Amino acid sequence: MAFYQLITTQKLPASISEIWDFISSPDNLKEITPEHMGFIVTSNSGAEKMYPGMIITYKVSPLFGIKLNWMTEITHVKDFEYFVDEQRIGPYSMWHHQHKIVAIEGGVLMTDIVTYQPPMGILGALANSLIIKNQLKQIFDYRAVALEKRFGKFII
Repeated sequence: MAFYQLITTQKLPASISEIWDFISSPDNLKEITPEHMGFIVTSNSGAEKMYPGMIITYKVSPLFGIKLNWMTEITHVKDFEYFVDEQRIGPYSMWHHQHKIVAIEGGVLMTDIVTYQPPMGILGALANSLIIKNQLKQIFDYRAVALEKRFGKFII
């Protein structure tokens, strides 16, 4: 079974604390997810910030408007540096998403590393080449635009 990886980077003209405050709050996920995906956070942990062991549940429509339940666990957190979410229930056989931030001159470098495996073996591999990898890229392209709207365009 094949595994795939998507790595994106983005520079933002903001402080580490501003970026961390935004990305470590589950309530902000909807703002950086394309509207057509019908993304809704359905869990309520009672916490404003992510912590190791936090379970976050969502409803999302990744393909053809079909609503799916998705559950991720925040498995690792190092404040102001990174966190990792891993799928527990959802559309992938495996999903591991690292969110990293590093201070750079003039702002922050944000890196997302998504390692995933589609379901259904060879059919999933075919779906990845035809649909999934492009859809993931579009989601992260949308996120880049949404974050730029929120924090500004990085200029150096």
